[in-house]
Amino acid sequence: MRKLFLLLFLLPLLGSAQKKQISLEDIYKNGTFRGEFVPADFGQTTKDTDINPKELKDENGKTFDRFEDIIYSSTQPNTVLIRKGVEQIYRRSSKAFVYLYDALSKKLTKLDNEKLMHPTLSPDGSKIAYVKDNNLYLYDIATKSTRAITTDGKWNFIINGNCDWVYEEEFEFTQAYQWSPKGSYIAYYRFDESNVKEYQFTQFDNSYNKQYTYKYPKAGEENSKVEIHIYDVASNKDVKAQYEQGDIYIPRIKWTRDDNSLVVYWLNRHQDDLKLLLTNASTGASNTLYEEKNKYFVEINDDWWFLNDGQHFLFTSEMNGFRHLYLYSMDGKTQTQVTKGNYEVTDVNGVDEANKRIFFTLAYPRPMDRNLFVTDFNGKKTTQLTEGEAWHRIVLNDSFSRFYDYRSDLNTPQTVTLNEITVNKKKDIGVKLLKTVNESVKLKTKLDDFAIGKAEFIRVPNSKGDTLNGWLLKPPGFDPSKKYPVLFCNYGGPGSQQVANRYGAVSMWHQLLAERGFIVVSVDNTGTGFRGEEFKKKTYLQLGKFEIEDQIDAAKYLGNMSFVDKNNIGHWGWSYGGFMSSLAITKGNEVFSAAVAVAPVTSWRFYDNIYTERYMRTPQENAKGYDDNSPLNHTDMIKGKYLLIHGMADDNVHFQNATQMITALVKSNIDFESAYYPNKNHSISGQMDNTTFHLWSKMTNWIMDNLGNENTQKSNQPVKSQKAF
Repeated sequence: MRKLFLLLFLLPLLGSAQKKQISLEDIYKNGTFRGEFVPADFGQTTKDTDINPKELKDENGKTFDRFEDIIYSSTQPNTVLIRKGVEQIYRRSSKAFVYLYDALSKKLTKLDNEKLMHPTLSPDGSKIAYVKDNNLYLYDIATKSTRAITTDGKWNFIINGNCDWVYEEEFEFTQAYQWSPKGSYIAYYRFDESNVKEYQFTQFDNSYNKQYTYKYPKAGEENSKVEIHIYDVASNKDVKAQYEQGDIYIPRIKWTRDDNSLVVYWLNRHQDDLKLLLTNASTGASNTLYEEKNKYFVEINDDWWFLNDGQHFLFTSEMNGFRHLYLYSMDGKTQTQVTKGNYEVTDVNGVDEANKRIFFTLAYPRPMDRNLFVTDFNGKKTTQLTEGEAWHRIVLNDSFSRFYDYRSDLNTPQTVTLNEITVNKKKDIGVKLLKTVNESVKLKTKLDDFAIGKAEFIRVPNSKGDTLNGWLLKPPGFDPSKKYPVLFCNYGGPGSQQVANRYGAVSMWHQLLAERGFIVVSVDNTGTGFRGEEFKKKTYLQLGKFEIEDQIDAAKYLGNMSFVDKNNIGHWGWSYGGFMSSLAITKGNEVFSAAVAVAPVTSWRFYDNIYTERYMRTPQENAKGYDDNSPLNHTDMIKGKYLLIHGMADDNVHFQNATQMITALVKSNIDFESAYYPNKNHSISGQMDNTTFHLWSKMTNWIMDNLGNENTQKSNQPVKSQKAF
């Protein structure tokens, strides 16, 4: 009996001691912690035709091995476009061979011998529009004929129907044309980038290399001149949309429900004045439908809906301090703020026009949470449909009667449920759980094999009187009598959020570092999102100033904790986060002893104008704001260790940022380490060539060597046993 008691007593200790150690191979090669994909299947029958690649033969009579994409017609289910051989261009753009497939005749037609961009079917399924060599084309399926809508397209000069680089990156779209609702018109962008300066980088190969040249407007430099054309499909004629010319942007075009009415979004260069111009498709004449001005800048997004009644439009705005929903009439006579309060609408999940209801997600009850709500068009009756301090990702069905809820929190993988939306006789809305679809059992079982720590939310006071949100992850088997090194993992850019109550916010790489004896922390500084406009836009005209001051305050706050080794506090970040890490090791030299900066901006003078000027205006207007917070101008302050990493084919944050930082470091006689990846863009990734694994191994080992102390352990050491009592 005594032996049995001792065995039962020791079991927790034995189980704890046998936990596996997370390896970089687990994360970046083997997919050990990959979650399950759970589609939102509402059991609806689909009219889309199933296509078997083995039944398809290309123009040479060879069977398709595979294809990457299928584009269906909403009106002609047997008319299908197939994209094969997809080639990525920039972040959102790609080109591919395009085939037209008739599911009835089983006939496959290759549209062109070259790769095409943005193939779309007309609303009636009778025509196909696409972009090739910077020109927009129209293919008639019945006559098998192609006509060129534009003919002046030329690389690095004129673009039709596709975005220039900076629009794609910063206004977040790439297809720059749209069919009207009935297909009578195609509205398209024409970019004249003749006067935009070129940027070059080297693409390395085994012979003489080659230069890649493209148009990239840096802060303060000239932009493309943008025209909006409206092409009449029947008459083969087009007109230009009429609007105030000058140094302006057109960040969106959207058709209303009227086939003859296009809305052109006009934005001044400072991005603090937005006008919606209701434009006649036949003449190009316009009048102002809506205007919004802001003392900082106006956010551009896709949250605009022109309702089926043709009389109203719904949109989100920060005009009253927090991002909320508004419903306006097209004639401007009624203007309703639908949602209110000191919480932010993060997503509009669905607009049920038949029942006049809007389903939306709110950052509630805390900025790091997400919950689903529904309200009427007047905003007088609002109901919360999901509960708790958690992250609910919602997918609604087309009839707004059911939804999938993908629920997780900081330490718990997602549980997926199918729910029914109920409405009683009093029109009260409720939710009924239909079934639990998935509880991430496989992932949870796998996680049980490893020493996984539980992160906790923290509230950090800064020196300005604000309280910052953060999370903190302690090592497994945490011993409060020891002192642990700390690594800050930070992005910190305008409107971003890393401190989120969802699974994955604390990554498995964070867990690996914690397992090896680090305290890992993330703090959302001033300028981050979902806490209202003033908190987000406080950094206006001085990017980096308040952000790094907050990170320094947070490091001092943690440094005063008894279990923190205040002499070993590091900072890691990528892109904007790399900018922050470079400021941490310079301006934050008294508290940060090491920093890893991946693909950092080192001067906002080198970055594109749409993003940078939104927050900083131009260098000509705000030289001090650009220079006071550039890491280039503070390298002489560095006391600690600095690792600089960059992709040499980064089309977004140019490798120039790294070279200029190195020049400044050398001038200040500062020792540093660096790693550069040829032919790699901003993501510095690649499985087949081992880039991803190499990069994360490099950073992990460097952090261990330069930030570790007597309480950290190398990867080949066993995981320290957790205390069982």
